[in-house]
Amino acid sequence: MFIEKKQRSFLKALSWRVLATLTTFIISFFITGSILFASSISVIEFFGKMLLYYIHERAWEKVAYGKVASENVIG
Repeated sequence: MFIEKKQRSFLKALSWRVLATLTTFIISFFITGSILFASSISVIEFFGKMLLYYIHERAWEKVAYGKVASENVIG
């Protein structure tokens, strides 16, 4: 049976947040023209969404729907 460790959930959340925050920064910069304002938006977005993603991942780990025991997996 496969159980995802908390550290793996955290690293997945972190790597996704870095990519998504870079996108937010670029969009914010093009809209505002301000590196300071784009950076402020990106920092707030980074920590807020990383926390929400981590909570979301851990909640889904508790849901049995769609999980199968490893001995039932073919291949």
